[in-house]
Amino acid sequence: MAMLEAKVDGLALDMTTNTPVVVLAPIEAEKVLPIWIGHAEAWGIAMQLSGVKSKRPMTYDLLGRIIEALQARVDRVEVTELKEQTFYAVIHMSRGEETFTIDARPSDSIAIALKMGAPILVNEDLLNLDIPEPDTGDEEYPKSSGSDEQSRPSGQQMPTDPESLRERLKRINPEDFGKYSL
Repeated sequence: MAMLEAKVDGLALDMTTNTPVVVLAPIEAEKVLPIWIGHAEAWGIAMQLSGVKSKRPMTYDLLGRIIEALQARVDRVEVTELKEQTFYAVIHMSRGEETFTIDARPSDSIAIALKMGAPILVNEDLLNLDIPEPDTGDEEYPKSSGSDEQSRPSGQQMPTDPESLRERLKRINPEDFGKYSL
């Protein structure tokens, strides 16, 4: 599996599902990877991107302090696959000579990578998929799988080329970002 280094290209609110989307853009590719995430996770990523500090440690601050207290470091995070409409990620860590991986949601992995200054990588194969938008219907989003990166086919595909996605995101009202302003 070829991994490409990526950056967070932005956060948006998908008006059709009222769900935040984190957009990853590989540094050496002309595509993007949209991942639907939860509101709390979007808030955590937004805080890391903006550099705003809270008065008391938030979840990702706490995790960063725990990692440092254990004298470990985050080497990288990888968004690895999409199975049954759910994205998966792995956090690669080390402490001295010991290395280990931790299964995690992409949103948590991204926030931790931003907090700890670690690279974010995406599986190149994910950039070539048609990623269906989540269709929440009358049910609460996300489903009970415990992942906030779940989407279910709705017949509508989110574009993965930057220009189409950029055009779609331009149609979102600026007021929709109000809850994420810091």
